[in-house]
Amino acid sequence: MQRPRFLPDNMTLLLLGVILIASFFPARGAVAEVFEQLSVWMIALLFFMHGAKLSREAVISGLTHWRLHLLVLLVTFVAFPVLGLLLKPALLPILTPDLYVGILFLCMLPSTVQSSIAFTSVARGNISAAVCSASASNLLGIFITPLLVSLLLKTQGEGHSSMDAIFNIVLQLLLPFVLGQLARPFLQAWITRHAQVLKMVDQSSILLVVFVAFSAAVVQGLWAQVPKMMLLSILGVSAVMLALIMGLTMFVSRRLGFSKEDEITIVFCGSKKSLASGVPMAKVLFSSGSVGMVLLPLMLFHQLQLMVCAVLAQRYAKR
Repeated sequence: MQRPRFLPDNMTLLLLGVILIASFFPARGAVAEVFEQLSVWMIALLFFMHGAKLSREAVISGLTHWRLHLLVLLVTFVAFPVLGLLLKPALLPILTPDLYVGILFLCMLPSTVQSSIAFTSVARGNISAAVCSASASNLLGIFITPLLVSLLLKTQGEGHSSMDAIFNIVLQLLLPFVLGQLARPFLQAWITRHAQVLKMVDQSSILLVVFVAFSAAVVQGLWAQVPKMMLLSILGVSAVMLALIMGLTMFVSRRLGFSKEDEITIVFCGSKKSLASGVPMAKVLFSSGSVGMVLLPLMLFHQLQLMVCAVLAQRYAKR
């Protein structure tokens, strides 16, 4: 039975459950330190499996469609951050500085992989181009996102220095990813047979990092700093950003003469932001005390983009 399109997906429900647990029973002291170390190893395992799953052939086969991929990357890593900066005067009066950092951080993240491809498929778009664009966005994001964080957040007093950020990303994310790519010829058959197990590893890694981040934030008074109206404000800001970016991708792709199939790929790959990449990156790039607040806008945006894209994919499919 198909899930109604406006209901949250299973991962979102699990995230909400983890946030509730962390809110009432946050990890403290020695327990928090154990979970912190475990989350580091889980993130390394997550990116190792991402490297092992990513098909080099799929990326290479789509590289000839360079105009489409360039447009997706420009929207993801240029238009989104510029929008986040332009909204700063309107956002700072209604959000805390950490929440604005969270909005700006979400603007710097790469696109999703699985859901971008899935929605492109449902909408009858260019699936091979979606595979290439989403994969390239995630791979380049390992380098681009920490550089953008260093450039755009240094005045906010957040993030590490540029060299620290790059070193941490290389050590905790890129190195496991490369090792996964090298191990792919030996693991490919096993990965195919155990796809559900690997999905559980992905989700468990994200849930553990979210629990650790929100535990630290709750101990420091997260919910006292974020009233209900502020949560609604974040959701409203997310809706505005998503609408503007989707409108931009549709307008530009049509003006540049892309086919409807390519337009669909550009809209879904260009407007999405990856929770799977964003959670571990935030863990590496920000101090433990601010990660929970920084991740809050991303998790709200994640659910909103899934609901909106589900509706839009169905509309495209009926054309």
